[in-house]
Amino acid sequence: QLQASGGGLVQAGGSLRLSCVASGRTLGSYVTGWFRQAPGKEREFVAGINRSGSRKYYAESVEGRFTISRDNAKNTVFLQMNSLKPEDTAIYSCAASTDAQAGSSRSERYRYWGQGTQVTVSS
Repeated sequence: QLQASGGGLVQAGGSLRLSCVASGRTLGSYVTGWFRQAPGKEREFVAGINRSGSRKYYAESVEGRFTISRDNAKNTVFLQMNSLKPEDTAIYSCAASTDAQAGSSRSERYRYWGQGTQVTVSS
C-alpha cells in the first residue's frame, strides 16, 4: 500500500511537500515516481527516483522547481514543490515499480499506486 499526503490549497509562488509512505513493503526496493492528473487531462509524469535516491528525473515543466527525494529508513518518498503555479493544480499520485527503469514516464510500468492527494494553486 502507498499512502500519499501533503496536498492542499496554496497561492501561486508558494510551496508544498508531498509524502508517499509505503506499508507492507520495503519502498527502497522499488523505483518510485510521482504523477499528476489535472481535470480533463491525461495523467502525466512529474518526477522519478531510483532505489538508492542517487538519480532523479523530472518533467521539463517542473525542472528547477520540484525536488524528489527518498528516505528508505522511513519507507517514504517526498516531492518538494516550490514556486507553484496555477497549472500545477492536479491530483498527485505516487507510484512504485520493481522493474521499471528509474525515471520512466510510462505510468503502465508502475504496478503500485497511492490514492492521490489534491494540490490546488490559486492565482
